[in-house]
Amino acid sequence: RCDVPALKKAVENGSILTSEMEVFFDLCPAPIYAITGSDGKTTTTTLTYEILKEEGYTCHLGGNIGKPLLPDIDKISPDDKVIVELSSFQLHTMKKSPHCAIITNLAPNHLDWHTDMDEYVESKKNIYKFQKDGDKFITNYDNEITNKIAKNVVNNCLTFSRKSDNADIYLDNGYICYKGEKILETESILLPGEHNVENYMAAIGAVYDDVSLKSIRKVAMNFAKIPHRIEFVREYNGVKFYNDSIASSPSRAIAGLKSFNQKVIMIAGGYDKNIPYDCIGEVVNDKVKKLVLCGATSPKIEVAVKSAVNYNGLPIVTVNSFSDILTESLKDAQKGDIVILSPASASFDLFKNFEERGNVFKDMVNAL
Repeated sequence: RCDVPALKKAVENGSILTSEMEVFFDLCPAPIYAITGSDGKTTTTTLTYEILKEEGYTCHLGGNIGKPLLPDIDKISPDDKVIVELSSFQLHTMKKSPHCAIITNLAPNHLDWHTDMDEYVESKKNIYKFQKDGDKFITNYDNEITNKIAKNVVNNCLTFSRKSDNADIYLDNGYICYKGEKILETESILLPGEHNVENYMAAIGAVYDDVSLKSIRKVAMNFAKIPHRIEFVREYNGVKFYNDSIASSPSRAIAGLKSFNQKVIMIAGGYDKNIPYDCIGEVVNDKVKKLVLCGATSPKIEVAVKSAVNYNGLPIVTVNSFSDILTESLKDAQKGDIVILSPASASFDLFKNFEERGNVFKDMVNAL
């Protein structure tokens, strides 16, 4: 946090508060494509990278996606492409924006770190706030917060939408269209879920001027999965297990649940980031046949589900240990069922990050 007394005192005494990412932005000689948002930023970052790489560019992928790029600055040339995922933490003090910026969507998140929702949104805005003429900003027409942002960004702003053709990138008869041009048939996208259609829309907005349609379509038809994002683990006794450990907020969990055409057995709960859970109740009642809870947010999730207008006695079981989640999930599972780890919560109560949580889950499933 930037309001730590020692940091505030250092700044008052003349020190400059910066970050590894800010220094990288100052030194990077190549165009930077930067992606942020509450949900979908890792997938959108990866798709942008894969499409540019397919086109033949030398690409560098890093940032919040896991790899710091500053140590490799001497390996980056002006003709390369740099693709970075940025968190609100990395953007909080940023005073320089990328050549191409994306905000996928915004919803309450990380309110255990930010002072309030306004500070969280303001941090995200730094991704485009310092752009210059000729730069590009892409955001979500369907999201209330980002739509409001788009209306205030006069120059170089593109919007994408699954629901309205008023956006620059929209759906028309099963195709993603860019300003009237059919770019990609949605049925050809290998990644499951409506949210991944949105992720492709954002990535297409970013790369449209730099790649061929052939590269976009080839990636869509061949790119299958990213670890911990509705990742199929295995089938055991006719039950399919999915790892969606990245679902560290209610909105991410909602997107994952909507990816399936049947009711699932959902494993949820974890560290409390002080965000509201009201929005998840109706979707869980609609898409879940049994809810297994574990972790600090379990009571919040249960209240949200039972308070929803469509609650109709959904079975809810809370376990005391993460090691018990599979035993409880399999008690009522039948052949053809789906079990998904979709925590709707951060992992820090038991794990160092969502990757470790997902890997532990996968190890448990593979050990059945």
